[in-house]
Amino acid sequence: MKYNWLNRENNSKIIVFFNGWGMDDYVIKHLKSENFDILSFCDYESFEDINIDFSIYSEKILICWSMGVYIANLYYEKFKNFDRFIAVNGTQKPIDDKWGIPIAIYDLMIDNFNETTVSRFMKKMTLSDELVSYKSRSDEELKNELISIKKLNPDKYLKFDKAIISKKDKIIPAKNQLAFWQEQGVKIKEKDLPHYIFNTCSFWSDLL
Repeated sequence: MKYNWLNRENNSKIIVFFNGWGMDDYVIKHLKSENFDILSFCDYESFEDINIDFSIYSEKILICWSMGVYIANLYYEKFKNFDRFIAVNGTQKPIDDKWGIPIAIYDLMIDNFNETTVSRFMKKMTLSDELVSYKSRSDEELKNELISIKKLNPDKYLKFDKAIISKKDKIIPAKNQLAFWQEQGVKIKEKDLPHYIFNTCSFWSDLL
């Protein structure tokens, strides 16, 4: 796992962002930070401790996208005292026939992973030619990340306050997201967008 400070100006507020599978800061770098420090995590091929002191911030917000909604739970103790938790097109059961990506589809992606897999994924993610040619890491690394995520089993789960769900999501079916977050009693905001929504935002605060 990797992290990067997108903005670090000793602000009193921080947004911590957990990215999706195969993504990096390229997909969110255009978002303006305003008066937030911004810390971004990605690359879930392996995992390490997060040795960052968040107690210096008076307001702490966790925003997770796609598989990041699941990954963040590995660091429950680090984030449990944050003030707000926002899920974007993801669930805490992301590889699941009822609440996530159907298991057979996820396994098929691993088994048939090749040089065109990522571009097909990007097309489904954006429903356009945007980002189709973008790839953050090698094919082997991206496949290993898929395998790594499937092996995870968090001990505890964070309590999310809000779930943003795209009606046109072709990655994690919207109906499965709805079923999961309705079960959790979480506030839901639906958008008429695909899985990737950040190109419709200008500021991090647009997600709050």
